[in-house]
Formats: sequence, C-alpha cells, structure tokens
Amino acid sequence: MKRSAATIVREYGPFPDVESVAGVTYDGTQVWFAAGNAIKTLDPASGETGRSIDVAAHAGTAFDGTHLFQISENRILKIDPATGRVLAAIPAPGNGGDSGLAWAEGALWVGEYRARKIHRIDPETGTILSTIESNRFVTGVTWVDGELWHGTWEGDQSELRHIDPVTGAIIESLDMPAGVGVSGLEADGHEQFFCGGGGSGTIRAVRRPRVASGDAPVMPAKRTRQSA
Repeated sequence: MKRSAATIVREYGPFPDVESVAGVTYDGTQVWFAAGNAIKTLDPASGETGRSIDVAAHAGTAFDGTHLFQISENRILKIDPATGRVLAAIPAPGNGGDSGLAWAEGALWVGEYRARKIHRIDPETGTILSTIESNRFVTGVTWVDGELWHGTWEGDQSELRHIDPVTGAIIESLDMPAGVGVSGLEADGHEQFFCGGGGSGTIRAVRRPRVASGDAPVMPAKRTRQSA
C-alpha cells in the first residue's frame, strides 16, 4: 500500500447558515453539498454558494448525470435538481447509519459509517448487491477513472483511501492533517477531490494523486459523473 500526506489546495467556507457539511457531489459545473436541512450548491471557481433545495440532508449526496440522490435519515431520495422535486425514495441499507453515497456502473454505492462497510445497491429498489468491508469508519465514497475511493474519520484522524472494489484491499492512502475530518467525498473527474468538513462547515479541495503511466484502472470507467 502506498501512503502519503494529503495536499489541501483550497478551503471553501464556512458558509452562511451552514453548521455542518456532510455529503458532496459534483455535476461537472458546481458542487452540491448536504447542509443539514438543505442541499446547497457551490461554485468551485468563485467559492460562492447558490441554489438550495429544502430536504433533510445529513449524509451522502450523489449525482448520476441527471438526478441527485440524497441520504435522508433512513431513506435515499431521488431528486430532480432543476425543480427540487423528490421523484422516488428507497430504503437506505444502514437504516439511518449511512454516510457516503456515490453513483457508478448503474448502481449506488453507500457507506455505512459505524458498520465499516460500503454497499453496492440497486437504485430502484435499494436491494444490496454486494458489500465491501473496511477496518475504519466509512464516510464519503466516490468513483473516478475506474478507481473507488472512500473517506475515513475516527477521533481526530481522517484519510482518503483508494481501495479494490471487490476485496476492499487498500491500494493507496492519503492522510489528512490531524484534526481535519472528512465527512463527504467527491472527485471532480480530474485532479482533485472535494471533501466535506463535517462540523467545521467547510469543503476542502484535496489534490488527487496522479496515476503512474502503465497503471491499469481497477474497473472500466463507464459512468458520466463521479459522486460522493
């Protein structure tokens, strides 16, 4: 396993009327983040917040290229980002103990925080299709270029982990500075991750490690967007 220190390249926030940041996702232009009682948007270039959708949003957020998905207590909501209308709801696998959320390969990937698991579920029914075990509390989850990454947070220590999506084996780890937590995780599809900062009320951009020439991706990158 390769291990290195995470490089924080920018910090956004704290934001007005936002006490905590949980899930984060990216639609190719703006970041959407779970802010407790709403999902809000952030322009990553200017650092300004914009739209807000009123919905319970204390955990993971994802985007499939068309719709937002939001963990809302013990359910996962499918939301039209244009109108804010909830289109459907499915049970969350952790029944209220869920954390991160990502969309990839036609499925939702859901972190279950204290159970230290990541579930791949059917986005229509909520049926669990497969489960990966971790040895740390799981927070945000994201896919980028065929790589599965997730955040961890225990005590005052957090890290970003690149793992094998079948076995859960750790391939690479980025250690966050002491006291800097990761609640949500999202890749922008290029050179950085967006990390929810929990009770700090911030979002941090972390440099994504470059893939060495000749390294093969873990899985084919078929998806349109990376989510977490």
